[in-house]
Amino acid sequence: MMMSSQSQNSRIQQWRIALSQGLDLMDMPLSSQQQTDLVAYLALLNQWNRVFNLTAVRDPAQMVERQLLDSLSILPWVRGPRVLDVGAGAGLPGIPLAIARPDWVYVLLDANGKKTRFMQQAVAELGLRHVSIAHSRVEAYRDEGFQTITSRAFADVHRMMDLTRHLIAVDGQWAAMKAGLDELKREPLPEDMRCEVIELQTPRRDLQRHLLRIFKRS
Repeated sequence: MMMSSQSQNSRIQQWRIALSQGLDLMDMPLSSQQQTDLVAYLALLNQWNRVFNLTAVRDPAQMVERQLLDSLSILPWVRGPRVLDVGAGAGLPGIPLAIARPDWVYVLLDANGKKTRFMQQAVAELGLRHVSIAHSRVEAYRDEGFQTITSRAFADVHRMMDLTRHLIAVDGQWAAMKAGLDELKREPLPEDMRCEVIELQTPRRDLQRHLLRIFKRS
């Protein structure tokens, strides 16, 4: 069923308010245009989600917190100028990060053609010229020199590192978003790596989220 123009405008206004309030709580000032672009991305994602299964979060009332603010929560720890989002899916966290930090270059990589087509559409409509979409399996992708390789829901952190070692810069970092730390308890990192565990802050206090920043030991 098509949503009426009035209902769509009402939802967009609700998203704008929720986004602005959430950014204030996170002490993350973004311009009015950046917030407009974030909401436009969310509207496009919601539209595609009615036909394609792009994300697990399909309730519009949860999309600002669970998709935009969750993705942006890692921004203070992301390094540029080259960022790779592995298993980017619908573009999370890559597209929100690219809107928030347009001075960096982003590659959003996924093996699912349906999802890369959506990301290409979103990047085109939002005019994100600093973002490239790669339709490829990560082990087959060839590039190098990324200062940050991030992932929101790609694989466990050990597999993520194994599959992307050929892509990371000498001084680069892995930045894996995780709901818990069980992976590290089951299998510690190699001795030549160090890990910084950051408890992420979003307006939704009941949702435990962590960022694992992993570096090669100097």
